[in-house]
Amino acid sequence: MAHKVIIGRVWGNPCGVSMGKELAKGTLLAGSRTYTDRDTLGVQMRAPDYEEEGIKLYQGDCLELLKKIPDKSVDLMLTDPPYGMEFRSNHRTIKYDKIVGDDRYPVEVLNEFFRIAKKAVYVFCRWDNLSELPKPKSVLVWVKNNWSMGDLKHEHGRQWEAICFYPQEEHEFIERIPDVIKCPRTENVYHPTQKPVGIIRRIIETNKGATILDPFMGSGTTGIACINTGRDFIGIEKESEYFEIAQRRINDLQNNRSK
Repeated sequence: MAHKVIIGRVWGNPCGVSMGKELAKGTLLAGSRTYTDRDTLGVQMRAPDYEEEGIKLYQGDCLELLKKIPDKSVDLMLTDPPYGMEFRSNHRTIKYDKIVGDDRYPVEVLNEFFRIAKKAVYVFCRWDNLSELPKPKSVLVWVKNNWSMGDLKHEHGRQWEAICFYPQEEHEFIERIPDVIKCPRTENVYHPTQKPVGIIRRIIETNKGATILDPFMGSGTTGIACINTGRDFIGIEKESEYFEIAQRRINDLQNNRSK
């Protein structure tokens, strides 16, 4: 199942992704923290900037920090890189600054993802990023409860984002779900491209794996989903503002759970 990024590779029309029924509600396994394949977050990097039981957060450039992580040392990589669209919402009254590094999709970093992950890699993207990425085994479709603005005269309203799935040698499902996930979007309270905890949790719960790495952590949503599903979490975030938000969200959740 080896994958290698070839810059500019075109693998076909992404429009053939099928649409399915809404997923049934329900809680999967995962809450007990009793995985037999759990490791000890054996990442050979500098000391984390925040650490609690099962959580390590690093503030820094993941393009550099990932090089120091040993091969096949985490189970899953699940992340939402910059899409290369210089996104800035026109919907909000109070505007966010543009996202650092959002001038292109960092496709070259996927080689590091494939090197590090033992079980699977999931990366969010837009439809127009698909031709840049290596061909995935599956493309999950996140269907939102509303659509974006865009070009109101010459463009259909986009209501979905893609999640490319790359299984690695040790991958194993807990549950094999359809490739369409319906989940309401957030109000982007913490980050301009914030993903809902629900969709991150759904992906995590379907896969075996005790340790999740998100190298584009943003406001820490993947960490929240990991705590809620009993997984260990490693997060990397470059921007200090969002690192502090992620640290606070994760710390608050852990404190509330311990009461």
